[in-house]
Amino acid sequence: MTRKLHCRFIVAATALALLGAACGGDSVADDAGGTGGGDSVTVYSSLPLQGASRPIGEALANGMALAFEQAGHTAGGVQIEYVSLDDSTAQAGAWTPEAESANARRAIQDSSAVAYLGTFNSGAAAIAIPLLNEGGMAMLSPGNTAVGLTSEEPGADAEAGEPHIYYPTGERNYARIVPKDTVQGAALATIMSEDGCTRAAILHDKEVYGAGLAANIELAASELDVPVVRNEGIDGRSANHRSVASALAADGVDCFVFSGITANGAVQLYKDVAAALPEAALYGPDGVAESTFYDPADGGLPPEVAARVKVTVATLSPDEYSEEGRQFFADYEAAYGDPDPNPYAIYGYEAASLILDVLDRADDPTDRASVLRTLFETTDRESVLGTYSIDEHGDTTLTSYGVYRIDAGRLAFERSVESS
Repeated sequence: MTRKLHCRFIVAATALALLGAACGGDSVADDAGGTGGGDSVTVYSSLPLQGASRPIGEALANGMALAFEQAGHTAGGVQIEYVSLDDSTAQAGAWTPEAESANARRAIQDSSAVAYLGTFNSGAAAIAIPLLNEGGMAMLSPGNTAVGLTSEEPGADAEAGEPHIYYPTGERNYARIVPKDTVQGAALATIMSEDGCTRAAILHDKEVYGAGLAANIELAASELDVPVVRNEGIDGRSANHRSVASALAADGVDCFVFSGITANGAVQLYKDVAAALPEAALYGPDGVAESTFYDPADGGLPPEVAARVKVTVATLSPDEYSEEGRQFFADYEAAYGDPDPNPYAIYGYEAASLILDVLDRADDPTDRASVLRTLFETTDRESVLGTYSIDEHGDTTLTSYGVYRIDAGRLAFERSVESS
């Protein structure tokens, strides 16, 4: 029997967006200064708990809840309420701008709130970061990888003003514990090179994450002498992608990677590409590292297609982690009855664990400014993920990615790739 961990799960959909507008529209509420003045604080998370990304969202939220439970919902001498919000809707089957905006505004308007854990999708982060920035609240992501959220490096949209457009106050309030896509792009290009790719194709879903990662893959591939003959966006809402798959076949493509998320037509795309390119190797990023992509019982790829796919995720096999990391997996199984959780569960756990550590270190854990400042002072933290720091841009110093194959509807760790 599994334990029920102490946290509140609240579905935030379009109705909540309307509620947020009724509570003040685009303005920040008068009490949004974030100094609770009491002995309790609130930490919010915003993750996709419906649709194609539900498995990842739930694993992240469960990992967070486990960390808060183990800490007794206390850090820095204050009680902590963890509130898990949903930035997806049943109708969309994915995160939506309306839900994410409503979640961010809810946190800002709660004077007890000192931190926001999320998002998983980089496009959602692009909406939340500037709102939380104006509210002076720390935002810590366990899953965003888009380069432009923090950096001007390749993959960022310079014409759109990334990353500065996300920080209207001029101060950084956003950090992440997952490596950005300069690292993931290099990891994907590395395994494609090692697998002997001679004509690669990249299709992306046109989102912040997908388009940026596609640029990183192509750049890294060029440095490794892997020719990329096509890199273009697709309409994830299309009923099929047979025409573009036929174009890839005409291009003589022997390696294919989709840079995007499952919800944007990934399963149908891979089926169509696999049919048009029966001998090609297939690759995917962490945006498809969810059962709705790889498990046929959950609407994912048929086994014969899945067997051809390799996926990169910024996690390792449980036995590759330190003793503390291995203990997490044992604790997670005891709490939820799942001996093989989605790889991102450990990132949810570490995101909450880091916030607990920040509250312990902060001069005033009830003050948003103090919490934010302390988050960016994180240096040489020993964690379940390994030892890392948060740099001045908000990026982690971790650089490892795991390479997974798909076996019987599950991700099976193959090896790790170290990128920089």
